[in-house]
Amino acid sequence: MIEVDHLRKAYGPLVAVEDASFTARPGEIFGLLGPNGAGKSTTIGCICGLLTPTAGSIRVSGHDVVASAQSAKRTIGVVPQEIALYEDLTARENLDYWGAVQGLGGAALNSAIQEALQSTGLADRAREPVKRFSGGMKRRLNFAAGILHKPKVLLLDEPTVGVDPQSRVHLLDLVRGQAKAGACVLYTTHYMEEAETLCDRLAIIDHGRIIAQGTLEELRSMLGERDLLRLTGVFPEQAVRAALAQEPELELLGFEDGQLRLALARASERLSRLFELLGAAGAEVRGTTLTRPNLESLFIKLTGKELRE
Repeated sequence: MIEVDHLRKAYGPLVAVEDASFTARPGEIFGLLGPNGAGKSTTIGCICGLLTPTAGSIRVSGHDVVASAQSAKRTIGVVPQEIALYEDLTARENLDYWGAVQGLGGAALNSAIQEALQSTGLADRAREPVKRFSGGMKRRLNFAAGILHKPKVLLLDEPTVGVDPQSRVHLLDLVRGQAKAGACVLYTTHYMEEAETLCDRLAIIDHGRIIAQGTLEELRSMLGERDLLRLTGVFPEQAVRAALAQEPELELLGFEDGQLRLALARASERLSRLFELLGAAGAEVRGTTLTRPNLESLFIKLTGKELRE
């Protein structure tokens, strides 16, 4: 349903997305995982036609988003990161407006509004102005506006940012419901736990480039069963490299000023041995961070930083 082929988007000398390629299928939730500023929203903007790619191509439901923009857009629903609601209008009036924009009218629109209000838990607040809503309620109504026309492709740009835990659970259930009904869902997030529990497949994007993609198990296998160990302190490079070479099944991922990044199995059991080797090499360990194999540790391995950094 979504085919992104070597997408590039630049704003003059600033490159927001570089050579991104992926596909997303009907009935699945495909996640774009990355820190703020990684290129997630730019990618969404290009797919839905708000932005024109600098290079590459995108097809949605078989339609090129540039050459056949209107045909592609008819199949798309978008829930933007920014709340797209009119504060002085009621929930129902907002949905009436957005449903009309999406081509609905009459009994079909009324039925779609009622269904969307029920599914998002807002039926009893339908006639209240949006300005009285909590942040979580606005997020849910924002979601309702994007699914009124039952899109085949649903683009969700960090739809749970800043919401309370109860609203987040509700929104994630709504996302699963859309995929179960057959929609192709593209979901951007910078929350590791959302990506791990929600997405069938996902891509990790950083600095505009997709650095890994696949199922959760496929991505985890890139790290294997090894833990990620980050040590801070003073490390004489030549002596430390020689010392670590003595330790079997240990991979030195990064050697920056004042920091070591290592991947090894059963790291917690081997810390004392590592400290002995490093101490004998003249190193001084001042801090230790141990991360079990998961998306977070994979992201650190690939980028050298935590997602929130």
